[in-house]
Amino acid sequence: ERLKKARNAIILAHYYQEPDIQDIADYVGDSLGLSQQAADTDADVIVFAGVHFMAETAKILNPEKTVVLPDLLAGCSLADACPADRLQTFMDEHPGHKVVSYINCSAGVKALSDVICTSSNAAAMVKLFPSDQPIIFAPDRNLGAYVERETGRDMVLWPGTCQVHEIFSEKKLLQLKVRNPDAAIIAHPECEPHILRHAAHVGSTSQLLNFVVESEHKSFIVLTEAGILHQMQKAAPDKE
Repeated sequence: ERLKKARNAIILAHYYQEPDIQDIADYVGDSLGLSQQAADTDADVIVFAGVHFMAETAKILNPEKTVVLPDLLAGCSLADACPADRLQTFMDEHPGHKVVSYINCSAGVKALSDVICTSSNAAAMVKLFPSDQPIIFAPDRNLGAYVERETGRDMVLWPGTCQVHEIFSEKKLLQLKVRNPDAAIIAHPECEPHILRHAAHVGSTSQLLNFVVESEHKSFIVLTEAGILHQMQKAAPDKE
């Protein structure tokens, strides 16, 4: 708090951070939303409690501000698996394709892309292209497959995944549902297709949070990184 005042800094914490970090942050949210909130402040320094690509996004949107990351080695399995040089080679192998990249990627990949999307607007962004325009979707193949189902488009998918969203077991999910038959299953679209087919609602982290608050259901099985549970419990204390 002392340093924050001295440096005119703000602290941003991603939904996936530990609860105690979320509680001292000035803003808690998803990566793009946090960077946009920072741009609306007069802070000189942005402290981003998140992973490397998130701090890069904050710097892109706030070029005059100093952006610091508590751990420079804080990486993301999805972003790390799609280096810019390999994507460039992939693009060279698919001439004539437009590149739509999920925001969970490095600044280098963003620079190669035609469009950057979020998990909440990915399908809408793909629909902006003519139906005969071939598209490369990077770096998350599960989100890309979800967008294909939502839009009816066939795209070339970069073979990347998020390790957090790939570990969910369908067998364990069904066992959990049997024990909690009234619970609504909600999932992030980075989950694998066989997991998403059981979900009553699929959405971005913010959309999942809003669904919990607004839904008539009283209990939920949440398929995304567990950090979001802290905000869900704060926003809907009467729900499980």
